[in-house]
Amino acid sequence: MYKVYGKPTNRAFRVLWLLEELGQDYELIQAGPHDPRVLELNPSGKVPILVDGDAVFSDSNAIMTYLADKHGDFTYPAGTKERAEQDSLLHALIDEFDAVLWAATRHKFILPEDKRAPKFIETAKWEFDRNFQRMSERFKGPFLQGDKMTIADILCVHCMSWAKAAGFPMNSDVLKAYGKEMRNRPAYRRLTEQTQTA
Repeated sequence: MYKVYGKPTNRAFRVLWLLEELGQDYELIQAGPHDPRVLELNPSGKVPILVDGDAVFSDSNAIMTYLADKHGDFTYPAGTKERAEQDSLLHALIDEFDAVLWAATRHKFILPEDKRAPKFIETAKWEFDRNFQRMSERFKGPFLQGDKMTIADILCVHCMSWAKAAGFPMNSDVLKAYGKEMRNRPAYRRLTEQTQTA
């Protein structure tokens, strides 16, 4: 059984959602960044962490790639054009969605007060919305790459939920409708229901 260290309120949600989609058993160890249990496994103190037997992995996107490859689902085979497109989408989302949201979050409440730049948050909102609209031009439907859902979809929708909670603009009706459909998936709903009752 997999062990996941993290919380559904952080990037561990992505890993948990994929495990739900894959129908894999897992144990969630509720732990935040720099928890002593986390530091034993990852000196950076960051979550999520996946433990698979004696192997330990960090970084939500690396974990999702590992799980998708291992189970042969929610990904395209390595060396295919479809996989190259999937990787392109994944890296664009990390850079243009996740990184912008994370930088804004840090300036809102994580950095020491004298290091925060409130104006940066407004710039990040503008940048995110610009990137969001550009991503809508790449959208093929019903998933990012067309008929097959991949880990890029999980990353995209998780970032969209994060952006919504942070009050970021998302000016694309196409992607907002897609996000709504994705959040209605049984695996997503199971996970959010478990989170609410935990």
